[in-house]
Amino acid sequence: AVTLRALLPLLVRKADRSWREGIESDVARWWETMAMEAAVEADPVNPMRLFAELSPRLPEDAIVTADSGSAANWYARQLRFRGGMRGSLSGNLATMGSGVPYGIGAKFGCPNRPVIVFAGDGAMQMNGLAELITIKRYWAQWADPRMIIAVLHNDDLNQVTWEMRAMAGAPKFVESQSLPDVDYASFAASLGLAGITVDKPDDIAPAWENALGATRPTLLDVRCDPNVPPIPPHATFEQMADAAKALLAGDEDRWAVLRQGVKTKLQEFLPHQQG
Repeated sequence: AVTLRALLPLLVRKADRSWREGIESDVARWWETMAMEAAVEADPVNPMRLFAELSPRLPEDAIVTADSGSAANWYARQLRFRGGMRGSLSGNLATMGSGVPYGIGAKFGCPNRPVIVFAGDGAMQMNGLAELITIKRYWAQWADPRMIIAVLHNDDLNQVTWEMRAMAGAPKFVESQSLPDVDYASFAASLGLAGITVDKPDDIAPAWENALGATRPTLLDVRCDPNVPPIPPHATFEQMADAAKALLAGDEDRWAVLRQGVKTKLQEFLPHQQG
C-alpha cells in the first residue's frame, strides 16, 4: 500500500483511452459469451449453468473451493468473485480429491462463513464420500452451518476423457474413464446432512436457494452432461484436429460430443450486446 501511494502522484492520465476501452469491451463480451454458453441446453444439465446460477447468489463472505478436473474449468469461467469472497483450488498441481478437504479446512479456519465446494464424481469416489463423514462429525461446531458440496455427477473422469480426445486424438477409453453410478444425495442424507438431487435445468436455482438457506451442510447431486466440452476458447487447430480424430476413431459418445461442441462454440459467433 505504501508503494502504491508513492506511485500515484507519478501517474499521468492518458487522453487516448482506446486501449483501456478495448480491454473493457473484450471483458464484457467474454462474460456475455459465458452466460450464453451456460444457457445452452444439455442432457440433462449443462454444468456451466450450475456455476452461472450460483454466481449472482454467492454471499459476500463466501469461500468457494473447486476440485481438479472440469469443475476447475467452470469455476474459472462462470463465477464472478466480489467483495470479501475467497476461492481456492489445486491449480497447476491438478491434485484430485482436494476440493472437499479444502472446504473443511475453510470451515475450521472461518466457521462463521458459508463454504461452497465443487467436486466431480471421480473426486467424490476417491475421497470425498469419506470426507462427508468428517463433516458429519464436526459441522455442529461451526457458527455458520452452511457448507455446500456440489457434485458434478456424470459417471465419467471427464477432464481426462477430454484431454485424451483433444491432446492425443484418442477416443474415450470406457474401461478406465467410466465410473460406477452412486446416489450421492442419499449417501449425504444417511449421515444426517441434507441431500438434493438435481436432474433438470430448472431445478438448479431452487436447489441453490435451498442449500444457501439450510441449517446444516448440504450436498447437491447434479446430473451433468459429460459431453459439454471444457475446451477453452483459444483451443489450437491441433487440439481441434485431435478431437476430431478421436471422434472418427469410434468414440462412443461422438454424436453427443459433436452436437454439444458445435452448440457451445457457436455462442462465440452469435450477436452480442458488446462488440
